[in-house]
Amino acid sequence: MVHGSTPFGHFPTPPRGTPPGAPATCQGRHGPSTVFRWFRRDAGDPAELVAAFLGDNGLPVRNIGRTADQVRPTGAGSLCGAALYVSAAAGSVMAGAVPGAPSPVPGIPDVYAVVYRHTGASARDEPPRRRPAADWLLGPWTPGWTREEHAAAVRAVRAAIGRGDVYQVNVVGHASAPYLGDPAAALARVAGLPGARYGGVLAGDGWALATASPETLVAVRGGRVVTRPIKGTRPATAAGRRELLASAKERAEHVMIVDLERNDLSRLPALGPVRVDELFAVRRWVDLWQAESVVSAPITGRLDLAALLRAVCPGGSVTGAPKLAALAEIARLEPVGRGVSMGAAGWVGPDHVDLGLTIRTVAVDGERAHVWAGGGITWDSDPVAEVDEAAAKAAPIRAALAGRQGAATAYRR
Repeated sequence: MVHGSTPFGHFPTPPRGTPPGAPATCQGRHGPSTVFRWFRRDAGDPAELVAAFLGDNGLPVRNIGRTADQVRPTGAGSLCGAALYVSAAAGSVMAGAVPGAPSPVPGIPDVYAVVYRHTGASARDEPPRRRPAADWLLGPWTPGWTREEHAAAVRAVRAAIGRGDVYQVNVVGHASAPYLGDPAAALARVAGLPGARYGGVLAGDGWALATASPETLVAVRGGRVVTRPIKGTRPATAAGRRELLASAKERAEHVMIVDLERNDLSRLPALGPVRVDELFAVRRWVDLWQAESVVSAPITGRLDLAALLRAVCPGGSVTGAPKLAALAEIARLEPVGRGVSMGAAGWVGPDHVDLGLTIRTVAVDGERAHVWAGGGITWDSDPVAEVDEAAAKAAPIRAALAGRQGAATAYRR
């Protein structure tokens, strides 16, 4: 664990950007002050350690979502909030599961928090500063497994379902590409993809991540806790929408994850009855339709951030059901660690929490760019179709990194 240092490091131009989930009212007038890092090799409970760090820096993380609305200080030096990132491996530790394969980006912490304080100046008060153009060259992609190996993992999950070990498992693949130059503009393109509810960039010493995630892992505001699981994908065409809505397989897979998310929230004694506010609504991300539900519960007691993280991490839509059994299958089948993907990234403020699930997320480490993509596997899954779906989800991220407008052209159902 390390905290107290500055967050940005060894790139030609530090790839600073708006952190995922940061409030729009503070953008351009807040700056980083102190940092927390935890790696999976470190001792201790990462959920408790990061909650203690945030609490020590003035955030009410031991009673989140219950503070009364009030005018908060915004002068220079006053607390704005904190960016928070949790890897899938750290989420597995929080859930009591064994993490999977080692991360391909080991220099990126598994838990990373940056406390921001107001600078007292607005970006509107400063003259515009043009950022010089930087060279950026992205090399060829190297997959962590072949299409056949990916399909074999899908078949292995179907065999596990047949044995009764699991009901559903999310299988994720990795690919990386070498690059030269400054990644800042490429990361900004990723963060700006349409449909990115949590579009943003977070950087540390020699690394950065950019997310275009559309999925809410957990949000706390106004006395309620909300999660918005996404499960089910088709091309964003009229025919694709009809097919998604008519698919019994996608709906069954989706409902299974909604039930898992309901169960995750119901484990928290500080919450009241859990309800499904919206079921299987179709949303658009870039050129894909995705099915999303809204699950929520009222806060009825003292809700601690550490307990909340332990309940929801890693997210059910990127693990499977039952969660611990699915995590065991993931650790057995995936040859490359999930790195910054399938974790959480967002904002912890004085009166709210808003964490996105780090799907559609890329990492750079000074030498290579890394992407991940996958999908939920059920008994009815077709291995070839699942491999194509993962390629469709990764295609816009790869295109944005390369500076191209990218459609998910590989996706055919």
